[in-house]
Amino acid sequence: MSYLINKLLVLPGILLGISIHEFSHGYAAVKMGDDTPLMQGRLTLNPLKHLDPMGFMCLLLFGFGWAKPVMINSRNFKNPRRDDAIVSIAGPLANFLTAFLFVLLLKAADMFLPYSQLGQIIWEVLQNTVVINLVLMIFNLIPLPPLDGHHILGSLGGARVWNFYYRYYDHLRFAMLLLIVFNGVSLIISPIISVVYNMLITLVF
Repeated sequence: MSYLINKLLVLPGILLGISIHEFSHGYAAVKMGDDTPLMQGRLTLNPLKHLDPMGFMCLLLFGFGWAKPVMINSRNFKNPRRDDAIVSIAGPLANFLTAFLFVLLLKAADMFLPYSQLGQIIWEVLQNTVVINLVLMIFNLIPLPPLDGHHILGSLGGARVWNFYYRYYDHLRFAMLLLIVFNGVSLIISPIISVVYNMLITLVF
């Protein structure tokens, strides 16, 4: 029962985190001149529009995962290389800002919520939301396809980096799968999440 309750306390953070992440990608793409996310109904915070079943289950069970990617058409961008980088970084940046906002809410809860079972539940939901958004930010910055990090690195590095990704795309995706299966992702991102989380808590508290 406690396992189920813990997962329920994580669920709001997951739904909010993936919705903000994908909405931000779509919003940035529209601002850069591509209306594809708008036409596909992805310019919304409704989590049902953004859920990827496998990515959602990974987030719920293993603590890291992904949402259904927002489709973009970079040919609609005025400056494809620059604009693709902006669109790619928008999701992780939005997750970081959300994490920071919820650390502020944690501070408010610490100051004003009375100590009670309800207060403890609210505290855990807020804290889980901070952690989940940091997970989404850092996990998606890994520079392996299909994550945002490989788009960011490709856009910054130009043709040579993109050619590398195109040539070894399947191999790199397989490497990503191996990292997930053998817990490599957790080993990579957990220390970074801990550092960023402690930094935010120290800054606010």
